[in-house]
Amino acid sequence: MIHFDISKLEKELINLENKTTSPEFWNDSKTSSCVLKQINNLKCKTEEYKKINNNLNDSIELLEILKVEPEENLEKDLIISIKELEKNIEKLEINTLLSGKYDLSNAIITLHPGAGGTESCDWAQMLYRMYTRWATANGYQVKELDYLDGEEAGIKSVTALITGPYAYGYLKGEMGVHRLVRISPFDSGGRRHTSFASLEVLPEITEDIEIQINPDDLRVDTYRASRSRRAAYK
Repeated sequence: MIHFDISKLEKELINLENKTTSPEFWNDSKTSSCVLKQINNLKCKTEEYKKINNNLNDSIELLEILKVEPEENLEKDLIISIKELEKNIEKLEINTLLSGKYDLSNAIITLHPGAGGTESCDWAQMLYRMYTRWATANGYQVKELDYLDGEEAGIKSVTALITGPYAYGYLKGEMGVHRLVRISPFDSGGRRHTSFASLEVLPEITEDIEIQINPDDLRVDTYRASRSRRAAYK
């Protein structure tokens, strides 16, 4: 069971917004950037909750009206409203579950065809088209960072940035090798082929994320060049 504590989120949002009123807050760009990101995240959740709650109350009022005075057009409006509510509640539920460290971040996806030649290149392109259409349909922006065409069809590799809240959270489960079995459109004999393509999904690392390196994990090798080698470098 998921517990969505709206009052706790609203208090946290107020506390963070109060921090931004301090003149010293803007002196540290790293900290301010992190806090602003948290504020945007909390606003997204609280505003979506309020929207759902308002729509739910409107639907309840409409239902009470229909009990007294049934009307076909209003009944259709109520059905549409309830379906929209179900969709928004499901989305809010998923966003609540996506609480990992980088789940809110933008996503960088990279597709590579596996063994299978033209078949796999075509499969990689099919996957890329599927993910970009999903991103566009859900309000995300897609920016191609690198694109290499296949020799006959499809793509040899592609890297794209998916921008929007929870992009990485939604896409991280897609990472891995994807397989397709089909009658090949490139085989004149109409034989069945198996194609593979790998998908890598990474969160976009922003400046507000602090990376710490443990000195114990470092290995330092020191070399001394001979006299003849130093002379050769001059």
